[in-house]
Amino acid sequence: MQRLALCYCGAGLAFVWLTQREGSAARAASGEGSAATPTRGLLVLTASLLVGYWAMLTFIPVPGFGAGDFAEGHNLTNWLDKMYLPFRKWDGDHDPEGLLSTLPAIASSLLGVFAGLLLRDPSVAPARKVRLLVAWGCAGVVAGLLWNLQFPIIKKIWTSSFVLFTAGLSSLLMALFYYLIDIKNHRNWCRPFIWIGMNSITIYLIARCVKLEEIAKCFTGGEIHSGLENIRPGLGNLLTALLALFFSFLICRFLYQLKIFLRV
Repeated sequence: MQRLALCYCGAGLAFVWLTQREGSAARAASGEGSAATPTRGLLVLTASLLVGYWAMLTFIPVPGFGAGDFAEGHNLTNWLDKMYLPFRKWDGDHDPEGLLSTLPAIASSLLGVFAGLLLRDPSVAPARKVRLLVAWGCAGVVAGLLWNLQFPIIKKIWTSSFVLFTAGLSSLLMALFYYLIDIKNHRNWCRPFIWIGMNSITIYLIARCVKLEEIAKCFTGGEIHSGLENIRPGLGNLLTALLALFFSFLICRFLYQLKIFLRV
C-alpha cells in the first residue's frame, strides 16, 4: 500500500508539473489558447529513472560485494534498505518495496500514464489505439528481454528490465481488453472484473485481514489437498488459491450489488 501511494504521488506530481510547464510553453510559442498534452518531459523523466537506477546498481559498489552484483542481499537496493529503512522489513534486513526501488516503480506508473493519455485522446481512432498499444507492448517485452541479458528481470528489486518487460505485457493485455470490450462491445464475460475493480483497495485489505486462503483450506484441505498433490505437486495449493479468489469475487459482487464503493 505504501509503494502504491508513493508511486501514485510521484507520477501524479510529475504529470501535473511537467505537462503544465510544457503546455504553457507550447501555448506561448503558438499564441493559441490550448495545446495537446505534452509528454516530452514525462518521457525524459521515465527514461532517466530507468537508466539512472540501472547505473546506480551497476556502477556503485556495495560494501563487501562490489558493484554490479544483483544477487539478493548483495545489491545496492538491499544494502540501502538494510542501512536506512526503519521498522519491519519483509525479507529480514531488506524489503521488496524498499527505498531505492521506488524510483523505477514510479517509472512503471508513468508508463501507465502514457497508455491512459492514448486511450483518452479523441483524435486517435480506436483501431489505431489498439495498434499503438500492441506496438508499445512488443517493444517493451523485447527491450526488457534484451536488457535482461545484462540487468536481470528481478521483481523484488524492481529492475529496469522488469519494468519494461511487465509494462510491455500490460500494454498487450490492455490492447486485447480495449479491443474486446470497447470496440467489439463484448462485456458480459468481464463483469467479475468490474466487481473487483470497483472495490480493489477494499478487497486488498479484506484479503489480508480475513485470510481467505485459510477459509478456502476448510474446503480444499485434508484428503482433497493430498489427493491433488499426489496427482501433481502444487495442484492442491492451486485449488486453494482459486477458491480464495472466488471468495474475493463474491465479496466484491455483494458490495457492488449494494452499491458500496470505498475510495481512498
